[in-house]
Formats: sequence, C-alpha cells, structure tokens
Amino acid sequence: MGYTYADITLYNTEDEVLVRHRFKKADEVRHVAVRALVDSGAITLVISEHLKLQLGLSVLRTTETEMANGTIQETEIVGPITVRFKNRAITCDAFVLPGLSEVLLGVIPIEGMDVIIDPLKEELALPPDRPYLPLAKIK
Repeated sequence: MGYTYADITLYNTEDEVLVRHRFKKADEVRHVAVRALVDSGAITLVISEHLKLQLGLSVLRTTETEMANGTIQETEIVGPITVRFKNRAITCDAFVLPGLSEVLLGVIPIEGMDVIIDPLKEELALPPDRPYLPLAKIK
C-alpha cells in the first residue's frame, strides 16, 4: 500500500468572518490549494511555517510535540483554519512545522469532514452512502 494524498484548500477563517461582517470582500480571503498527505497516524492538521505566513494565521499557543521519530520539539498551534475537500469543510487549528514541510491531514479533520480513506484507490473519498451531506457524530 502506498501513500494517500488529497487536494485540499486551506482558508484563513478569520478572513471569512470578516467577509460575513462586511469588513472584507470575498476575493480578499487568504487561501491556498495544497496537496496533503492523508495521515491517519497524525492527530490533526499539520502545515509549514511558509503556509502559516502565506495565510496570515495567528499563533494561538505553543506546545511540546512528540515527533514521529520520538524527538520532542516546541511547536506553534495556529488558527482558526478552514479545510475544504470537495463538498466538505471543517474549521480547526493546525500544528506548524518549520520550513516547507509537507501538509499532513490528520484524523480530526478527516473525521470532522466525514470522509474516508480508500486504501485500494489510495485516495480520500466521500462515503458512498452519504456523498451529499456529512454525518456528524456527537457521541
């Protein structure tokens, strides 16, 4: 089995709020289309320092983070950020890794958008039984 990637778009949610309140025009919302590694071993969204700056995201807090290789490093958490995939969207925070790190789409945004990982096709997909509207699980 290979890696699964998904084409997603990331939006600065604060910009979207300013549009709703008519302080900004819709075409002024900072956003970027990226190809993300779908990583069921990652908790949430992980972006690069470059994307944080490009989207103008605010640092919400810092935390110590255990990396895949077992090392611990201080990591910024930024947001809010809106993740869009096909007809699905979720607003979440993102961990920031230095440099031009690969975007990781973790389980919180995957579950929140109600999408599935199709291992045979190596793609992120909409559930066949609910392609038009996501199912939110509260319990």
